[in-house]
Amino acid sequence: MSGTDLRTRSVLDLWLRIPWWGQALLVFGAARAVTTGILLVVAAGQPANAWTGPSPSYADFAAIWDGHWYRIIAESGYPVVLPRTDGGHVAENAWAFMPVYPGVVRALMLLTGLPWAPAAAAVSIACGFASAVVVAKLFRLVLAPSTAMFAVVCFSVSPLSPILQVAYAESMHLLLLAVALYLVMRRRYWLVLPVIALASFTRPSGLAFALFMLLHVLHRWWTRRRDPFPPNEMVAASVTAVASGIFGLGWPLIAWAVTGQLTAYTDTELAWRAGYIGYSHLVPFAGWFQGLDWWAQNGLGLPAGFWWGAVGVLVLVAGTIALLLSPPAKRLGVDLRLWVASYLLYLFAVFFPQSSTFRLLVPVFPLAGVIAQPRSIVYRVAVVVVSIAAQVGWILIAWRVDGYDWTPP
Repeated sequence: MSGTDLRTRSVLDLWLRIPWWGQALLVFGAARAVTTGILLVVAAGQPANAWTGPSPSYADFAAIWDGHWYRIIAESGYPVVLPRTDGGHVAENAWAFMPVYPGVVRALMLLTGLPWAPAAAAVSIACGFASAVVVAKLFRLVLAPSTAMFAVVCFSVSPLSPILQVAYAESMHLLLLAVALYLVMRRRYWLVLPVIALASFTRPSGLAFALFMLLHVLHRWWTRRRDPFPPNEMVAASVTAVASGIFGLGWPLIAWAVTGQLTAYTDTELAWRAGYIGYSHLVPFAGWFQGLDWWAQNGLGLPAGFWWGAVGVLVLVAGTIALLLSPPAKRLGVDLRLWVASYLLYLFAVFFPQSSTFRLLVPVFPLAGVIAQPRSIVYRVAVVVVSIAAQVGWILIAWRVDGYDWTPP
């Protein structure tokens, strides 16, 4: 055996002696080091903008965009009177952002004296490391250990993974979501309740989780002959489904109670799409038809008069169904696929496709387990390289600010 082979074997033996959670932390840490380098290079060339001066520090660069709204919440709370445009419509405001993440950052600021930007980055990064461990544990329930660990690699270097180390609530929500999914798969339903309560006030997710739990209950009832569904578990799972729906409606109800306007939350969310299609009421499932039609005409320059939105929706729906029914996806088990389907249906019902929609796909992280299954070394290296290249593209397109920027993250 050559010296190179011996060194390779020695490194492999050392890696295998590290516990799985330590491997997950090392993988996520290495990925974050690469992403940090990319962000620092881009920050060095960042011109002055609405949030920072030229060439900001890492912490300041990581706190732009929606980080500014979270800072407003942490320092000033939510408006009692909704701001209005000159035309009388509800303008963009803090009610679009939920309180758990800025509340935790505010607590850290009070405890340590840190200013907003470094405190927010610290909370996000800590939640990111914790989520890597839970994601690894979750994948180990359905995949072989080596495949599960490469799924963690895919998760850690994914094109949207930079969002896990900036002043956004995604990493905290991802941690809570992964814990909740793990508990459901272990059938610890009562423990899910406090986790999904926090998650529902971190990022909009309660209604999607309620749908997932409803489908989970129906599936367990349908398969009860080969997989018993005892009454105590049926009650616990059903209560969790109902409670998740209540949690999902909680923030709009709170916004109504504070502002006195029934549609305060939805009108606030709709303000972000007004720049594309004008002000309107929320019509479930209409956003994607409107949005894909708008992008076809204004982004791709396709002629008006054709049903671009309908065609686009049909293609996306067919592709999603084919993916979730594919053999690699089936190896993830029923629950993870039901979650992905439930969350995507929720996005289809309430969101308008734009550049930030990519960020909203972070909760479908179980699909990393699909990408991870081929064992070819060439394939796996290519996945990592392409993912890091896509990170660079996303940061340059969506995160970097270049004058009037219509591609927010």
